[in-house]
Formats: sequence, C-alpha cells, structure tokens
Amino acid sequence: MELQVAPLRAWDDFFPGSDRFALPDLKDISKWNNRVVSNLLYYQTNYLMVAAALVSIVGFLSPLNMLIGGTVVVLVFLGFVWMSHNKDILRKMKKQYPTTFVVAIMLSSYFLISYLGDVMVFMFGITLPLLLMFVHASLRLRNIQNKLQNKMEGIGLKKTPMGFILDALEQQEDSINKLADYISKVKE
Repeated sequence: MELQVAPLRAWDDFFPGSDRFALPDLKDISKWNNRVVSNLLYYQTNYLMVAAALVSIVGFLSPLNMLIGGTVVVLVFLGFVWMSHNKDILRKMKKQYPTTFVVAIMLSSYFLISYLGDVMVFMFGITLPLLLMFVHASLRLRNIQNKLQNKMEGIGLKKTPMGFILDALEQQEDSINKLADYISKVKE
C-alpha cells in the first residue's frame, strides 16, 4: 500500500477564533472519540508541521537525547500494538479505552527514557506535541464543509500516516471505513 500525504489545511481553518472551539461532551465518550479521530485525520498534516517544529527545536537543543527518546517511544508503541494484536484483553482495552492505551504507552516510554536519559526531552519533544494534538482535536468543532470533505477523502486518508497510526490503535471511524468500501466498489 502506497503512503500518501494528506493536504495541508488552511491555517485560518486550523486555528480560527474561539467560536470554533468548545469543550467536548464528557458524558458521551463515543462522540468525543469520533471528534478526535475526525480532527486527527482532517488536520494531520497541520499537526505534523506543528509537531515537527517542536521536535526540531528540542532536537536542536539536545539531538542525542531526542533520538533516544523518539526511538524508545516508537519501539514501545510497536511493542504495545504487537501485544494488543496477540492478547485479546489488550485488544479490547485498546478498542474501548484508546486514551488509556496511549497513556500506558507514554508512561512506559517515560520510565524507559528516565532510565536511559533526559526526561525533559521526553516532556517537551515528545509529550508536548502529542498533548497539543489531542487538545486541539478534542476542542476543535467541525463545520459541515469539513465533515463532508473528511468523508469524501475517507478512502485516501486510510493510506496516510495518521490513518496507519489510527488503524494500529483500532480507532478508524466505522463510517469512514464503510464509505471507503462503498467508493471502492463504485470505482470498480
């Protein structure tokens, strides 16, 4: 499968005034999760640019520790994903509580990095970009144009970096998957 880059969204759409942000409904976790997944897919290139800027700054200040920290996080993530594919209890936890799964990955990474090196690199170079992405994706409201565009691009988004990560976390939206299947049948 060929990896594609999602389009860069306009910055005024990505970070407009406070009228496009609102707290999620904490009582409806499923709706909140769908908002986060939708925003992660839709704004993934914008998130990548912000994260790359933060990682570059921290990497410039402490390149070896940033390399070690990034390697540890990737290896822990891959280990957790592999274990969740082989253990039913972890698979269920990952599907039902994706935030808990990500927090477990981050805590495991934190302890390994604290053993190996600089914790501040982990905090500012790895955790801060992830936290900013999650907060933005949680708070950013969607308008009808964004929702429609996201659904129309659904089949292509599954081949993007964020699509692969969300697939590994089993957080792809069912509606996007159904739409993608329908579009691929129509194309045939």
